[in-house]
Amino acid sequence: MTRTAHALPAPAAAGHAVDAPSATIVALPARHVRLATRLAPALSSLAARTLPPLIVLVAALVGWELLCGHPGARLPAPSKVVADTWDFIVDPFYDNGGIDKGAFWHIARSLSRVAVGFSIAAVVGIALGVLVGQSVWAMRGLDPLFQVLRTIPPLAWLPLSLAGFRDSGPSAIFVIFITSVWPIIINTSVGVRNIPQDYRDVAAVICLSWWEVFVKITLPATVPYIFTGLRIGVGLSWLAIIAAEMLIGGVGIGFFIWDAWNSSRISDIIVALVYVGIVGFLLDRLIATVGGFVSRGTTAN
Repeated sequence: MTRTAHALPAPAAAGHAVDAPSATIVALPARHVRLATRLAPALSSLAARTLPPLIVLVAALVGWELLCGHPGARLPAPSKVVADTWDFIVDPFYDNGGIDKGAFWHIARSLSRVAVGFSIAAVVGIALGVLVGQSVWAMRGLDPLFQVLRTIPPLAWLPLSLAGFRDSGPSAIFVIFITSVWPIIINTSVGVRNIPQDYRDVAAVICLSWWEVFVKITLPATVPYIFTGLRIGVGLSWLAIIAAEMLIGGVGIGFFIWDAWNSSRISDIIVALVYVGIVGFLLDRLIATVGGFVSRGTTAN
């Protein structure tokens, strides 16, 4: 029996190309590569800051909708809030006279009162804080009084201020002042007391005047403490004006909330509370931004 040998195919000879799938490589321009390299960290940081609160917000809204979306719920669901207040949301600038105004006018009126009261509190608070921080006798005499007065609730001052000023506007400003001044005094005094003694010794050796000591030593060393007090104070100012406006009436976001309650407009109250929270957050961010800028400036000096 003869076996037939089957020859295997010979390998391709040298110089003969073997057919293979072809790939096309596209090179991006160098400027695009540099731009992508620069944007990647910024986009990653932005996503890290915005995604977590967005996820929490969406989860809270979904949970709220599920809890209050059924018939008979005591509070309106988010979808009903938006439906009830859509005109109020999309047109914040309307003005029909009296107290029938858009959200912008109510918030602007409240902010104007806060601006006056908080500005007075900042000036008085920083001045008294420096005095209490530098003088042992002033601290012993005034600090107990400050600790007692700062525990009085804001609305407890309103009847007394109305009796004294006989006008709702100055009364509201006084309530803002008396509520927000205490954290400014306390934080400023703590900052002054924490100034290193070496700084004071150098000022005495080179015979600096009291004004030079304040500008070149006291102020730069206490700026972080001052702005911590200002941040707390502006938050208390915003809380105080909302509460005061519920009682004094007129135009203001606090009175708008109270008027909505008397008219059983619960959806309006919820939208107003959202506005109040956003404005309070922006006020805090504003003071923090200014504080960061001033701190760098005083450090550089």
